[in-house]
Amino acid sequence: LIRSINDPEHPLTLEELNVVEQVRVKVSDAESTVSVEFTPTIPHCSMATLIGLSIKVKLLRSLPERFKLDVHITPGTHVSEHAVNKQLADKERVAAALENSHLLEVVNQCLSVRS
Repeated sequence: LIRSINDPEHPLTLEELNVVEQVRVKVSDAESTVSVEFTPTIPHCSMATLIGLSIKVKLLRSLPERFKLDVHITPGTHVSEHAVNKQLADKERVAAALENSHLLEVVNQCLSVRS
């Protein structure tokens, strides 16, 4: 579901940039949980929150509502790891971000299929 998400800055997918890898995705159907660790391309990546938000939105749109999602940065790979993870874990912040039409447009561009 997430391998084909486009990077907001590069003409490549998150999988092609090794931002997302299958070994860092954990799914428990029995517990209705999905955990995704993503690794920004550089420790100061300014797009880390946007990338995490794009992953979260893709999963929210694709999975049944029963699933609890945890999208976070791979530990030790970003200077603002704690702050980004806190934002991504906060349902109200995610909902508010998605009410911003410009931000939602950028997320939708990341989720669109490139030809």
